Amino acid sequence: MLRPSLLRSDTQLNADSYYEASVTRPPAQPALAGRQRADVVVVGGGFAGLSAALELAERGRRVVLLEAERIGAGASGRNGGQAIVGYASGMAPFEAQLGRAAARMAWELSLEAVRLIDERIARHGIDCDRVHGYLYVADRPRKARALRAEMDALARDYGLASTWAEGAEVRRHIDSPRYVAAAYETVSGHLHPLKYALGLARAAQAAGAVLHEHSPVRRLQRLPDGVRVDTDAGTVEADFAVVAGNCTLPEHGPGVLADIHPRIMPVGTYILATEPLPRALASTLIPSRAAVCDNNVVLDYFRLSADDRLLFGGRVSYTTMTPRHLRDTLLRRLCAVFPQLTGVQAMHVWGGFVDITMNRAPDFGRVGHHIYYLQGFSGHGVALTGLAGRLVAEAITAQSERFDLFARLRHRDFPGGPWLRTPVLALGMAWHRWRDALGS
Repeated sequence: MLRPSLLRSDTQLNADSYYEASVTRPPAQPALAGRQRADVVVVGGGFAGLSAALELAERGRRVVLLEAERIGAGASGRNGGQAIVGYASGMAPFEAQLGRAAARMAWELSLEAVRLIDERIARHGIDCDRVHGYLYVADRPRKARALRAEMDALARDYGLASTWAEGAEVRRHIDSPRYVAAAYETVSGHLHPLKYALGLARAAQAAGAVLHEHSPVRRLQRLPDGVRVDTDAGTVEADFAVVAGNCTLPEHGPGVLADIHPRIMPVGTYILATEPLPRALASTLIPSRAAVCDNNVVLDYFRLSADDRLLFGGRVSYTTMTPRHLRDTLLRRLCAVFPQLTGVQAMHVWGGFVDITMNRAPDFGRVGHHIYYLQGFSGHGVALTGLAGRLVAEAITAQSERFDLFARLRHRDFPGGPWLRTPVLALGMAWHRWRDALGS
């Protein structure tokens, strides 16, 4: 099990979040107190939990959502903001385990996930700096060949159109000497994740969901005809539970679906926000203002904010410890991509943990008849969490075919048990870093 002190150590780091500095939060919702009854209790106030609460409330269910801290305080409110079509695993696990027809259905669902963001923004008036456009980049010939093969396969098998560039043509998409190839598509894009999370919370409340912040769940108990959830000061009994706490669940003890914890791993990821850049300069860095990500195993990802800051993410940690000299390290990586930004000021640095699975495919499922869980978004959560909330609401209220497509995916525990799995993963990723550094 993860030591709570390690996961909570990044709470202080998140105090420097650009996202938190650029929003005005509403007053905190009251913590759960006493006993409540609901049709569905949702554990977790990130994108997945909020989406489930919104969808269920819109279907007429009485919903109580419990968030351990503030809405969007976890990965949903501090991620890179990249809303990406597809899955972090690629389509291989779907094709291998479920067959080509089911894989095609999974791809179409990922397209729906991206469309759902825009539908919710329009329907609920969520101002979250939405931008379409995504640039995949490669920094060496071997990586360029892999990227071209991946984009060709997505075009051939799943219809994803993209524009390919190599050599000097890459500079038309991104003014960086680092990259030798790029692919640009317009389905994916980016947004301000905390603004979007707070907008989902307002929409869920308007639909009738009851939200409680500062209400960490200590125990989830199965009853003969439902569930009971206990916090420090209250209890909710419900017909169903949706557990969407992801890698933060072990912090609160073994009483919340301990059996699913070994299938996900917390991975630290960190972001730097520069000072606002001159608009002319920002527009030359990424003329389309697309989100950008390379295809290294330990990757860099970045984008421009609405106020012309460069938000640069990377320096992934697989040890649950915040890397030392984080600000300087991220600045060096940023300037290696954009040498013209040498001397730029880093105004904010923040980060925290996201959940990954062994095969990077999402892990959705049931425990018995009354408990559903949503986890393992593996870096694709901005879009996929919204879809997950919709699918679990469908499964609870109507039909479960689309949810069950994901529930059929098999997942393995991370090796090493509760104490060794983190160092085992860290060693494996160190090998990948070495291979990326040496590869041509």
